[in-house]
Amino acid sequence: MIAYFINEYPKVSHSFIRREILALEAAGYRVFRHALRGWSSQLADSTDNAEREKTRFLLRGGILPVVFAPLPLLFRRPRAMLRALALTLRMMPRSDRSVAMHLFTYCEAALLAHRLLEQGARHLHAHFGTNSAEIAMLAGAMADIPFSFTVHGPDEFDGPTFMKLGLKVARARFVAAITPFCASQIYRWSDPDDWPKIAVVRCGLPERYFEELPTTPADAPAFVCVARLSPQKGLLLLLEAVHELARKGRRVRLTLVGDGELRGQIEAAIARFGLGEDVRITGWASEEEVRSCLRDARALVLPSFAEGLPIVIMEAMALGRPVLASNVGAVSELVVDGQTGWLFPPGSVDEIVAAIEACLDADAEGLRAMGVAARERVRLRQNAEVEAAKLAALISGGMMAKVAA
Repeated sequence: MIAYFINEYPKVSHSFIRREILALEAAGYRVFRHALRGWSSQLADSTDNAEREKTRFLLRGGILPVVFAPLPLLFRRPRAMLRALALTLRMMPRSDRSVAMHLFTYCEAALLAHRLLEQGARHLHAHFGTNSAEIAMLAGAMADIPFSFTVHGPDEFDGPTFMKLGLKVARARFVAAITPFCASQIYRWSDPDDWPKIAVVRCGLPERYFEELPTTPADAPAFVCVARLSPQKGLLLLLEAVHELARKGRRVRLTLVGDGELRGQIEAAIARFGLGEDVRITGWASEEEVRSCLRDARALVLPSFAEGLPIVIMEAMALGRPVLASNVGAVSELVVDGQTGWLFPPGSVDEIVAAIEACLDADAEGLRAMGVAARERVRLRQNAEVEAAKLAALISGGMMAKVAA
């Protein structure tokens, strides 16, 4: 029996976690879902709504149950609770979070540990090496079960010292990195003695994504960007690029699929550049709505400043769509310049313009060939069932090691 912990679940942008959990269950594992929050989130997908019914939320009952959660465990498991408290104290120096926040995290972990013991979970896995990994580390120590976590980047690498990434790696049974590039960044901030426990477990797509025959990319100058509307995604530069193309007499249609804290500024930029007829924002969309937008597009464009490896790149390539993306993180593992799309340096409007023009100038056969190559590349490298089997083997090894101990 495996328990999962995520800060927020289900979530529109966390479909890859849902696919991983469902793949584990299809392989015969029982998976308990836990999250801090997410019971009232706006969801666009019916599958996420079903996941919400299966998830237990630590903060749903308010603050008081969390604050008092350590008390019964202090009587039942005093040594384990003291070990977890020692870990909490190690998390405090040079942290970007207050002492009070770390102590509250200790209480959250206690509530999670109580539920793990109640369920009889034998392994705890968290997604993201940030706050969720800290809670999982503490809860694992309190419940005396092994924990592991998946690192995605780039957030974990923006402040690895503050979040004590090396300590979390040292305490984990294993650490899953979603790409070799991601693994290399974990190596940077962990003890070489811990490197053998770092394994590449990719995010993937289920087989049904490859059952649909791909269509030829659209003749129309239609591009789609599926992303959270946040500063990290470089969307304001993308709008400048669309404006520059229009100034040169090459108008394109751009659909932004997503929402976020930058929406107001993006809408203001659309108005300022006079792009009201060229750019539309859909807000969050379901998986099928995203796929529909990708089918109608000539290509996907992602001008991000930092990334791990976006799932939407996989989804676009599975549908036979080339990808235009900034060369950041592990993007080049899937987007091969001139073969499956176009790569450009991040942060440059001129480079975005050049990539879009290259895509506009490509003939139908060239785009179709790119789409075929893209589909094959992602099919071979990002299979959800294969990657879930890798994760299951790592978890089973940890569970067996615990039994042997």
